[in-house]
Amino acid sequence: MQVSKEEILHIANLAQLELKEEEIDKYILNLQEILNFANIVNNAPIEGLDITIGANEAKNIFRKDEVKTFDNIEGLLQNAPAQDKHMFKIPKVLD
Repeated sequence: MQVSKEEILHIANLAQLELKEEEIDKYILNLQEILNFANIVNNAPIEGLDITIGANEAKNIFRKDEVKTFDNIEGLLQNAPAQDKHMFKIPKVLD
C-alpha cells in the first residue's frame, strides 16, 4: 500500500495539524515505513506457535496465615524509643 499526498493531508486535517509543503514528503516516507513494518509483522509466520498471554506463568503465591508466638519480646522492645505494657508506645495520631 502506497501513501498518497491526499491521504497525508486528510490525516493532518483530522489531527488538526498544519503541514508545510516541504514536510509532506517527509511524512509520506515516515508513514510508509510504519505501514511497511506493520505489514511485515502481520505476515509473520505463526503456525505452530503456542498462544501466550504473558512472558511467564508467575502468579501470586500466598502463604497460609498462621499465628506464631514471638519468643524474644524483650529483644524486640530494645529498639523501641518508648514502651508500655510490653508494647511499642507511639505518639498519638488522632485526637
